[in-house]
Amino acid sequence: MNRTLERLSAPAIAGLGLPQSILHFYDVVISFDHRDNKCWIVSTGWPEQDRARRSERARRRADEFAALLAGPKAPQKGCPSKAGAWRSNFSREGYIAAVQRVIDLILAGDVFRTNIAQRFSTRLPTSFDPLAFYCQLRSLNPAPFAALLRWGKLTIASSSPERFLKLEGRQVETRPIKGTIARSPDSKEDHRRAAVLLASEKDHAENTMIVDLLRNDLSRVCTAHSVEVPALCNLESYASVHHLVSIVMGELAGEEDAVSLLRVCFPGGSITGAPKLRSMEIITEIERIAREVYCGAIGFIGFNGHMDTSIAIRTVTIDGDLAVFHAGSGITALSEPKAEYEEVLAKAERIFNAFGSEPAGAF
Repeated sequence: MNRTLERLSAPAIAGLGLPQSILHFYDVVISFDHRDNKCWIVSTGWPEQDRARRSERARRRADEFAALLAGPKAPQKGCPSKAGAWRSNFSREGYIAAVQRVIDLILAGDVFRTNIAQRFSTRLPTSFDPLAFYCQLRSLNPAPFAALLRWGKLTIASSSPERFLKLEGRQVETRPIKGTIARSPDSKEDHRRAAVLLASEKDHAENTMIVDLLRNDLSRVCTAHSVEVPALCNLESYASVHHLVSIVMGELAGEEDAVSLLRVCFPGGSITGAPKLRSMEIITEIERIAREVYCGAIGFIGFNGHMDTSIAIRTVTIDGDLAVFHAGSGITALSEPKAEYEEVLAKAERIFNAFGSEPAGAF
């Protein structure tokens, strides 16, 4: 999609050859409130145009889904079959060299910060169950923007912690993540690592740089002087990593809507770099293979214009018997190449575990 919105050359390797976007219209939505143990069935009656027929269809479809909810529970999915051997588009030495290449470009004044990712892939056994895998991923790596999307042999399983864009009324919110450190099973060491991240000059500089980029993006579609940063470099802890997270908010201008907001801000600055366009050119040159779903957006736009989207990190694409995912690291002038490589493996760890694999440090 970024090559549709910006003039960018295509990567040398096309990847899976997926469409740039997949859009669906849903006439029924079931919304669960797990805290209060309630659910709502929203049935619109679309695509019927006549009011009476639309009303009849809405009631019928709502009754169908109510019957499904009242029926017997589906059996709990077991663990998925284990994946085979993993491959990466970078060896350890190759990724470290790629990080150093970006550092050299930064020191030469070509760019301020760029995200470089590894692509991991494996073949799956015929018995592999994508739904069982997603349940395992949710269990091992719970995240606020988890999603499972399926179209025939294509499955996208996401456990993203990062909000891209939320629009509620006229209020816009984005929550960039920049700054990561692996967690420790020892509570004392885990607290020490969190403190190290909070005190990290490199990670604060990286996060602040992306906040400035997103403030600029939002200012293009928000009312004058409405863009603000209510939270900067707050610590958020997940199953395998600690993150630094900021919040940028603004009031959408009267002539703008969810689509124009996406057009201006996509792809997210936290997973490209600054300046955004030059960073995307560097990513294309160094990674060489299309990111496709990775670092895109997953979400919804409602009839009322409300939108919520995640950035598709910690996200696996399963195409038949092939599974693919990426993990990356943000590179700045203060980056240490070997540490950036270890950060990639820390982010990938729980996905490997969900496949029944261990992160292999010898890619």
